[in-house]
Amino acid sequence: MKVNNSAEIRRRIDELKRRKRAVILAHYYTTPEVQEAADFLGDSLALSVKAQSVDADIILFAGVHFMAETAKVLCPDKKVLIPCPEAGCSLAESCDEKDFAVFKAKYPGHTVVSYVNTTVGVKALTDICCTSSNALKVVQSIPADRPIIFAPDRNLGGYIKKLTGRENIVLWDGACHVHEEFSLEKLLQLKKEHPAAKVVVHPECRAYIVEVADFVGSTAAILDYCGRSGADEFIVVTESGILAEMKKRYPGKTFIPAPPDDETCGCNNCKYMKMVTLENICACLENESPEIVLDEEVRRRAERSILNMINIK
Repeated sequence: MKVNNSAEIRRRIDELKRRKRAVILAHYYTTPEVQEAADFLGDSLALSVKAQSVDADIILFAGVHFMAETAKVLCPDKKVLIPCPEAGCSLAESCDEKDFAVFKAKYPGHTVVSYVNTTVGVKALTDICCTSSNALKVVQSIPADRPIIFAPDRNLGGYIKKLTGRENIVLWDGACHVHEEFSLEKLLQLKKEHPAAKVVVHPECRAYIVEVADFVGSTAAILDYCGRSGADEFIVVTESGILAEMKKRYPGKTFIPAPPDDETCGCNNCKYMKMVTLENICACLENESPEIVLDEEVRRRAERSILNMINIK
């Protein structure tokens, strides 16, 4: 069934969700119109937890491929759809499963901690997953004398290494293309222009960006901080998709996106998240495809590492 304008597409999506007992989980970095169509909006940790408890036959994941894989790992009996299977992740792609297996073999006796921004194959090689929301808690749950491999984000891993003071953490050399590109020079200029503004930074950013932050945290933590803070103005150093939810929650406050080094590239936008559209969501629900299908043995091993994370209190 061909649908033309946005309002019609939204109506068709809602109709398909009701008829097929489907829910849409969307990440904060998707476009505002996709966020509006979602049943649940969150960061990686919140969406992982929500996937376990959702009452539906079909989960459509409005996000990138590894997120839909994670939902399928946790919900093997549900049909998990991804509207744009080409929506990858520069961070996940920086850590190839075969290369990581070789890397892991070089460090026997190390506990493997992997960010959820990894493929299901890397998760299957992992002891415990983490997100930017709980990475510190995950690492602190591991005995201090036990060495750790942290993958794939060198910036988040370096930040956690500094916070814990642990020298026994080996870092995989990966990074997020969005969070790598913020300009320190331009950020410092913004601070001069807005002296009362609080600088909120995602820990996937480079260390020299993190050092000038008033607050460092995951997307969910940044959102909460902006609500709690008495400040009225914030310089936001993370993917710009979060601005829609910030403005919706706190209409009386001002949010200024931090610029990347190259302002012609749109580098503070995740090009992969923006590949998810109302049109491909609607088509995905219509056809119940593309669907995430996983090898059961790999799924089980990946599930263990994710549940080890979720079960940390």
